[in-house]
Amino acid sequence: MHTGEEKREERTRALARRAAAFATHGDRARARLADHGLAFLAPSPGTIISGFAAIRDEIDPSALLERLAGEGYILSLPVMQGKNKPLLFRAWAPGDAMGKVQWGIAEPLPDKPELQPDIVLVPLLAFDAAGYRLGYGGGFYDRSLEQLRAVKPVVAVGIAYDELKVDAVPHLHYDQPLDWVLTPSGPLRCSGT
Repeated sequence: MHTGEEKREERTRALARRAAAFATHGDRARARLADHGLAFLAPSPGTIISGFAAIRDEIDPSALLERLAGEGYILSLPVMQGKNKPLLFRAWAPGDAMGKVQWGIAEPLPDKPELQPDIVLVPLLAFDAAGYRLGYGGGFYDRSLEQLRAVKPVVAVGIAYDELKVDAVPHLHYDQPLDWVLTPSGPLRCSGT
């Protein structure tokens, strides 16, 4: 168990590592994610996959999402419902019109249907081999994964630069672990799952 202060300190270090990784890899990382795809999960036809719209220096999963759309998977993106609430997921396809919300995050418009994803691609600042991730501190993905996993099996896949792997991520009892992490070097199965 770790304190919130440890998480804040690690978040500061992780932001610097991620900025450096973004400066070094840029679009090459985006292309490498797409090259790997999600075949390592062997998703069945009709699988609903939630991606995310990258902000700032997050690794960009857009090419991966385009590949997944081309392979016939049903895609969605998260939508914020407010502070201390889980995300909801709306249908999305490459080229759809998007709305901009808090922090400049692009989200599907309200006319898109809500979906319950089977696979959730998760942005992060740091991750460890056990599957713990460090996010921005709002708990949106932890709440969302907990809610989804109470209904059905859901696979959480962190999307990250290789440089964001650390020995141990400070975590609390409510943190939802990842099942896998996909980096430009390839997929890593988390040991805690």
